[in-house]
Amino acid sequence: MRIIAGKFRGRTLKGPPSLEVRPTSDRLRETLFNVIAPRIAGTRFLDLCAGSGAVGIEALSRNASHVTFVDQSRKMCALIKSNLDLCRIEQAQSEIVQSDGHDFLRRRLGKKPDSIHPWDVVYFDPPYADDYLAIIETFGAHRSRLLSGNGLLIVEHYYKNQLLDSAGSIIRSRILRQGDSALSFYQLAE
Repeated sequence: MRIIAGKFRGRTLKGPPSLEVRPTSDRLRETLFNVIAPRIAGTRFLDLCAGSGAVGIEALSRNASHVTFVDQSRKMCALIKSNLDLCRIEQAQSEIVQSDGHDFLRRRLGKKPDSIHPWDVVYFDPPYADDYLAIIETFGAHRSRLLSGNGLLIVEHYYKNQLLDSAGSIIRSRILRQGDSALSFYQLAE
C-alpha cells in the first residue's frame, strides 16, 4: 500500500499482518480521492473501521486538518500508529480510538452537544460481512451532530450488498463500483 498523492506521496505503508483484514486497494483509494479531492483541504475526517489507516493518512497527505481513526482491533490501532510515525504525522493532526464503530458513535452522541465537533467527511469501511445498517441509520438520525452542514458519509461495501437509499436526514447521492467493491456516498437530503 502506498500514499497516492499529496505531501506523503509515494510512501509505502505497512499492511495488516492477517488476510482477515481487507485494506482498501490503492486503485479504489485513488478513485475515492479523485471524487472528494476538492473538499479535503482543511476538513475533519473520520476513518471508521480504519484497518491500516491508509484512507485517513491519504486524507492527511492531501491537507485534511485532523483525522480520527477508529478500529476495534488493538493490533490495527498499533499498525495505524506505526504508519502515522512512518509518515512523521504530528500527533495534533490525528487521534486513534480502539472501539467498535457503533459504540464509538454512541459514546460520542452521549456527550454534551456543544462539545461535539462534527466531521466533514466520514469513511466507513467495515468487513464486508458486517451489518452496515446500524451505522448508516445512526448518521441519518443524528446527522447534524455527526456531520457538518455539507458533510459526506462514504461507505465502502461489496458491490452486491444492497444498502439503504436513505436513512433519516441522509440520502445516497452516488454509487461508484470498482471490481468487487463499491462506494456509496450519503449526504443531507435536500
